[in-house]
Amino acid sequence: MTEIGRPTTAHSIRFDEGSTVVLDWAGATNVGKRRAHNEDSFIARAPLFVVADGMGGHSAGDVASDAVVTRLDQAADGDFFDTEALEEALRTATDDIEIAAIGTELGVGTTVTGAILTREGEGAFFTIFNVGDSRVYMLDSGVLRQVTVDHSVVQEMVQAGMLHPDDAENHPDSNVITKAIGFGAEPSPDYWRVPARPGLRILVCSDGLTKELNPRAIATLLDANPESNAAAQALVSAAVEAGGRDNVTAVVVDVRGAEHPGDIEATVPTGQLPRN
Repeated sequence: MTEIGRPTTAHSIRFDEGSTVVLDWAGATNVGKRRAHNEDSFIARAPLFVVADGMGGHSAGDVASDAVVTRLDQAADGDFFDTEALEEALRTATDDIEIAAIGTELGVGTTVTGAILTREGEGAFFTIFNVGDSRVYMLDSGVLRQVTVDHSVVQEMVQAGMLHPDDAENHPDSNVITKAIGFGAEPSPDYWRVPARPGLRILVCSDGLTKELNPRAIATLLDANPESNAAAQALVSAAVEAGGRDNVTAVVVDVRGAEHPGDIEATVPTGQLPRN
């Protein structure tokens, strides 16, 4: 388990043109009640807010999630990040994971999902990305929306009309994912873009949280805890108390203020950014 970043308030990012975006953020993680090791890793520091959930056994899964967040952290050397740098870091992490997988029978991999702060003209955006079944939610004007779409067998069943969404979390194949970083696969994230407007709250979390808390419970906890650190801690604690069947990780980032943040409408969750 690797944690990068620390809770931060009133972090200002200024543009050459004079516009500013102000962010608060925090991350929290817990091993849960049933696992001996925490295979989740996260980054909570501008411009990266990322959660990775490792797979492949306690040592291998930890190595995989660590490789992803470490390579992303190494690649970020400014206030903004882009999809080209993201995918290059994920390819390097994939090479690291392949080395870790030598001698294993089932392979090694990790999910990765998150929000990267991206600049476009005078505007700041969160570019949301996802590989696997960890998730990103956004709370905007009091409404919680799931931004990412799971890469999982049950999600494919839901989209095909074979399974009701309410039954997905309890399905026997709920842990089977269809895309990951590692296992010899080329990284291929899905993307969405959200303007960094004041009042926006982003939640990035592993499936250990969403398997224990439904969207209504998540929204209630986010609404009851206006500070980023309190919100992240409350979400993780509630998921552990609700069962804690898996490792639980949450990263919360808030846009506290912005000047000229961009007026382009969010493309959530159906839009996909063009590839470079």
